[in-house]
Amino acid sequence: MRTFRILFFKELKSYFLSPFGWLICGFAALMQALSLSTTMKGFLDSPRSESLVFATFQAPTFWFYFLFLFPVLTMRLFSEESRAGTLEGLLTAPVKTWHVVLSKYFASYVTYLILWIPAFFHFKLFTIITNVPPPFSSGELVGVFSILALMGALFIAFGCLASCLTSSQIIAGVVCVGILFVHFLLGLITFFYGDQIDAAPFFSFISSREHLATFSRGLIDTRPVIYYLTTTSFTLFITHHLLDYRRWKP
Repeated sequence: MRTFRILFFKELKSYFLSPFGWLICGFAALMQALSLSTTMKGFLDSPRSESLVFATFQAPTFWFYFLFLFPVLTMRLFSEESRAGTLEGLLTAPVKTWHVVLSKYFASYVTYLILWIPAFFHFKLFTIITNVPPPFSSGELVGVFSILALMGALFIAFGCLASCLTSSQIIAGVVCVGILFVHFLLGLITFFYGDQIDAAPFFSFISSREHLATFSRGLIDTRPVIYYLTTTSFTLFITHHLLDYRRWKP
């Protein structure tokens, strides 16, 4: 565990000891504020029945910046060290492959979670600033941040896998975007075709859009929890074996 902690804090510090990390934080906070303010303006122009939390996280602007975060956070994890030649040195050191994979993964994941702190306070400050009851419940707030944490766990794992495949950060970012795009499109099949196809239950089961809508209403479903945790574990398992292959390849 000591080796894991050393590697983890090394990776975590690399995000916040560089302008790049703070640029990501600034971008995320700006887009979160813009998304919330746009939704609030829409509420003033035409009152809606759904809550502010639901409307904010169902807006197209949310998906634009949300999916953009993952390739930016993960594209350098393995590819940068591979390009610089330091990954080979790390793999030949007396360090377990799992320590390398999980330290990079959790450092990126913790950074991702930190990015949502401003959004949480935006909603909590709503009542203080407006002096009116918030148009959302605590259950909806807990639900939406729970599903964001679960989706982030899987999408960060996708990014780790993409970064492990190449020594180019650009290619790693493009591969990550491709994986996320395919995953998102598969989840939209039931939106366009409904239950007309036999595999509709499967596509509904993996749909991040449907999961987000459900949790944004304050409804906690255990099926998405199982899906994200198992798929995240499987993706990290593949990443570990790919890295292990590189470690022992003659």
